Amino acid sequence: MIKLYEKWIKISLIKRILVGMVIGIFLAIVAPQKASGIVIFGDLFVSALKAIAPVLVFFLVIAAVVQHKKGQKTNMQSIIVLYLLGTFLAAVVAVIGSFIFPVDLILKASESSIAPPGNIVGVLEGLLMNLVDNPVNALIKGNYIGILFWSILFGFFLREGNENTKSVVIDISEVILKVVKTVIECAPIGIMGLIFNSLSTNGLASLLAYGKLILLLLGCMAFVAFVVNPLIVWVMIRQNPFPLTLKCLKYSGITAFFTRSSAANIPVNMSLCEELGLDKDVYSVSIPLGATINMAGAAITISVFALSAAHTLGVQVDIFSAILLSVLSAISACGASGVAGGSLLLIPLACSLFGISNDIAMQVVGVGFIIGVIQDSCETALNSSTDVLFTSIAEYANWRKEGRKISFSRVENVAK
Repeated sequence: MIKLYEKWIKISLIKRILVGMVIGIFLAIVAPQKASGIVIFGDLFVSALKAIAPVLVFFLVIAAVVQHKKGQKTNMQSIIVLYLLGTFLAAVVAVIGSFIFPVDLILKASESSIAPPGNIVGVLEGLLMNLVDNPVNALIKGNYIGILFWSILFGFFLREGNENTKSVVIDISEVILKVVKTVIECAPIGIMGLIFNSLSTNGLASLLAYGKLILLLLGCMAFVAFVVNPLIVWVMIRQNPFPLTLKCLKYSGITAFFTRSSAANIPVNMSLCEELGLDKDVYSVSIPLGATINMAGAAITISVFALSAAHTLGVQVDIFSAILLSVLSAISACGASGVAGGSLLLIPLACSLFGISNDIAMQVVGVGFIIGVIQDSCETALNSSTDVLFTSIAEYANWRKEGRKISFSRVENVAK
């Protein structure tokens, strides 16, 4: 049994995940009732990732700050600029796509009882309140803005502590990393349960009525993933961007697609950054930060739905309003993690820019919930894979300036 397990884990994780996907799809088609018990594997996998991720981030960030030496250079400034630039460009792509391929919505009343924020001030206020949340509560609820704030603060003052205390924190972070790697090894079985649940519960028939809207959303996300992001990568490292871009999508994007949670995918991204040979002091902070402010997919969702609502109602949108929408979508998307319901609940905020009433805007949100099984999955895949992509190119750009050769051989090893 042990030998069989060892042979199993030697197979590429991506190949094992593909096997799990095929089995999940097959069972959902052939025996949706008899095989319904496998849904629990998906629930357990996502719950395990969500449970360990806050603790992992908390101790990794403290360990990174404790080990940081004064005068040591980091790439955090470049990474944050890339996060914000990528989110804004995604909003611009969504606006242009919506003008070229306008979509009419089939509006239905939403049953959601979640109240959206009234304005951008409400979004920013939510972020600030999450920042100073009780640290224990932040860990329990997975509030990564709060976790980052308190872990950086603890780590900063712990730098003055004795070496034994620092060693304990570092050892704990290493142990948690090993636990996370063990959980990730269960991804094939977990994703098998997730895809079975998705197909057997929602099916594809209910999504056909919104096919044009889905195609517009996916088209914009694909353009950002395969055109905009590679262009940014090329500008930063001046090498063929696709080997790195595709590996990030393959390793991070696939798991994020099925878990539909940036928080749950943080351990996966941490593991990928380690495989890419990146600086742990940087990625232990940048990855959880990216899960909260790097929201290209959310910016696309907000912009497309707002402009589709405007087109449906016959509202004329001028160039100035379109530019303003891009900025508003980018800022709102960065605060999506602090809003219950994520990007969908920020749609009314964008709709208000065109004078669309909250009642109609909430009907648009209802449409979002109907296609959420696809929209949210692709949105999370784009967001999460870009976290690793921008973190890596910020470091590789420094390597290029220092004259070091940038080799993607370690990137290739991720899937071997």
